[in-house]
Amino acid sequence: MNINIRGNLYDFSSPKVMGILNITPDSFYDGGKFKDNQKIKNHINKMINDGMDILDIGGYSSRPGASGVSISEELERVIPTLIFIKKNFKNLIVSIDTFRSEVAKASLIEGADIINDISAGVFDSKMMDVISKFNCPYILMHMKGNPRNMQNSPTYKHPAVEIIQFLAERIKVARKKNIVDIIVDPGFGFGKTVEHNFDILNNLENFKGLDAPLLAGFSRKSMIFKTLKTTSEEALNGTSSLNTIALMKGANILRVHDVKEAKECIILYEKTINSLF
Repeated sequence: MNINIRGNLYDFSSPKVMGILNITPDSFYDGGKFKDNQKIKNHINKMINDGMDILDIGGYSSRPGASGVSISEELERVIPTLIFIKKNFKNLIVSIDTFRSEVAKASLIEGADIINDISAGVFDSKMMDVISKFNCPYILMHMKGNPRNMQNSPTYKHPAVEIIQFLAERIKVARKKNIVDIIVDPGFGFGKTVEHNFDILNNLENFKGLDAPLLAGFSRKSMIFKTLKTTSEEALNGTSSLNTIALMKGANILRVHDVKEAKECIILYEKTINSLF
């Protein structure tokens, strides 16, 4: 399963690790940790050494109940950081986590490779036009509501079925815009209860019918620490457990805070699979 990145086909048949860099003061786990370029550089170097394949930069906190920020503030967070990263890590594949077309366009101009949109183009009608113009890979994620209200009693009759239907419709819209390279994300934790999240995970293999690489993002989320009655700081082992289950059900990308542990999950998973043949 290949995606075109910078004119080169990138093979997702072997799972990849997407490392998270939140340059926000209020992200649920690592908000405020990376306030200057040296800390950012050190963190990226560590993630690369640990086996990161893709870096995902976020300048807008989408945690439940998060306050919004202006477009100008998001740009002020993302663009200088992106320029710094592209200068110091020339070969690193960089994804920008944004639902705003202005931020996506400015980021792609400065060398971003992928746009990761938590709204799948719903929040900004111009987003898919920007993606089409730059011919870049596009991550479509499902979210019910918005970050401020998404956890206010979300309801589904059949969570996995409804989310697959939503993503299928968004893929159709993207294809009409001549967007070729699409990655899908069920959006664990975005407008879902703990029970909804586990229903989606239990049916994750059905998302492969969308014929697109599948991203899974559980890292230190509440579906783990609420189930285990612990905290996000203590949710690494749970994250690794769910990452392994997701790999077994067909996930192609693991989006994580902890790259080393996710890479180990992939190595052990692939060793197991290869030993069967």
